[in-house]
Amino acid sequence: MKIALIQINPVIGSFDNNIRRIATSLDRAKENGCQLAILPELAVSGYPPQDYLEHEAFLDAHDKALHALISQTRGIGVLCGALTRHTGSSGKPLHNSALFFENGNILFTAHKRLLPTYDVFDESRYFEPGGASTPFIYHGLRLGITICEDIFNDEGSTSHLYQVNPVTELAQAGTDLFINIAASPFTTNKQHERHTIISALCKRHKTPLLYVNQVGGQDSVLFDGASMVVNADGQICGQAEAFVEDICYLDTDKLKPSQPEQPDETSLVFHALAMGTRDYVKKCGFSKVLLGLSGGIDSALTCAVACEALGPDNVMGVALPSPYTSKESIEDAQNLAENLGIRFELVPISDTFAAFCQTLTPLFAGLAEDVTEQNIQARTRGTLLMAMANKFGALLLSTGNKSEMAVGYCTLYGDMCGALSVLSDVPKQMVYALSKFVNRDQERIPARSISKPPSAELAPNQQDQDDLPPYEVLDPILQAYLEEHLPLEDIIAKGFEREIVEDIIRRIKINEYKRQQAAMGLKVTSKAFGFGRRYPIAQRFRE
Repeated sequence: MKIALIQINPVIGSFDNNIRRIATSLDRAKENGCQLAILPELAVSGYPPQDYLEHEAFLDAHDKALHALISQTRGIGVLCGALTRHTGSSGKPLHNSALFFENGNILFTAHKRLLPTYDVFDESRYFEPGGASTPFIYHGLRLGITICEDIFNDEGSTSHLYQVNPVTELAQAGTDLFINIAASPFTTNKQHERHTIISALCKRHKTPLLYVNQVGGQDSVLFDGASMVVNADGQICGQAEAFVEDICYLDTDKLKPSQPEQPDETSLVFHALAMGTRDYVKKCGFSKVLLGLSGGIDSALTCAVACEALGPDNVMGVALPSPYTSKESIEDAQNLAENLGIRFELVPISDTFAAFCQTLTPLFAGLAEDVTEQNIQARTRGTLLMAMANKFGALLLSTGNKSEMAVGYCTLYGDMCGALSVLSDVPKQMVYALSKFVNRDQERIPARSISKPPSAELAPNQQDQDDLPPYEVLDPILQAYLEEHLPLEDIIAKGFEREIVEDIIRRIKINEYKRQQAAMGLKVTSKAFGFGRRYPIAQRFRE
């Protein structure tokens, strides 16, 4: 049987658009002689719809679109992720389902059984889990149909969060081909982890698996697609392109191993950020972005990502020098703009900063200058950038990285202003790696922006390391505490100084209030700030 794995980029609630995308892809699959087409989890609504699932109008619109799709589809079998109503007398009102339909008739329905409730997932809030898993016979093949999380509790899984194992049930019932439809978010090393798990599953049960994943950015969550065909020996026999809509074709009689080129993690993260930026801007109804250019590496990388996402004609960079901004920083900002081909404007803030200080002089008489005056500069920039974004109908991008956000090395209502924080889940050391990736063919980010010591330039001769440990020390500590959840003593045991570790953990905790007011960021690590991370602001727990 010839099958099409169709990864689409839906827009949540844009039912007509989503159905058109699906129908167009199904036509392509039929033209290529396919008997079956497989679409991702919740392909009709987009994933995750969140509390729209509590709105009857949303559910009615979904059902109408689904009915239209089923009615108009002829000449090919379709397996599609969709919402269905739970008809039991108790439990949640909905199922997260996989519908198998052909020529206007639903032939089989499988409900998702394992409902994740960790990190960005909150499925048991909305869905009732399905019952026992049974194969479905189509064109002589016994198909074991699962939905995303359902395959990640098999015997070889590193963690077992659930009491049931849908894969084993399907294997014991006799399955010729596993199918998994998914909306599985991207994070660093995720593609390798997925293939490792799926490969082991296929080898253990001596059965091939077809994996079809959603693609596209949905707010902070990024879906990479990378749908794949894995044979009974655990070898990849076909793979769709990552971060774009694509169709992968296969013949179940010819599952021969292939060697798809696997890009390195730096490349994957860069393209994930570009996709996430593009989709957030466009799905929110905008086409242009604006950002402040300091001459430093963070704003330079953010600008490069924006150009990749939207094209240089839709990106505007603004340098806002203060009395402490070096001539070299202005030159680096301008050179970056020229290298990338974007509009560049110079808007000095010295006079505005002086006016704020003069206004406050009677109140601040006798008090020494401190971080207050530094924050006034950052907030002056934030106000002016927001004004320009309003006037030009552009989204403002904030440029801070994860290392700064973690320890509060950022100014609320200043450099934190913006509609989207592109790098808020990118540690500083990864910022350097990504910048070198941007410059892999030619210099786009000025070399001096990469090589010079990082500085906010809000005070004379200021450098980040005046207030922070070196990033090669800070970043591993942050990873150990934020992503690996290691306790204080275990982090110190890795060779870090107790005083530094204690200070970093203290800063993480006292700056939670800033992060909960920050612009939404794009998630690329296993634990990002924002969506999926839940910590109280008012608390007194000490390590």
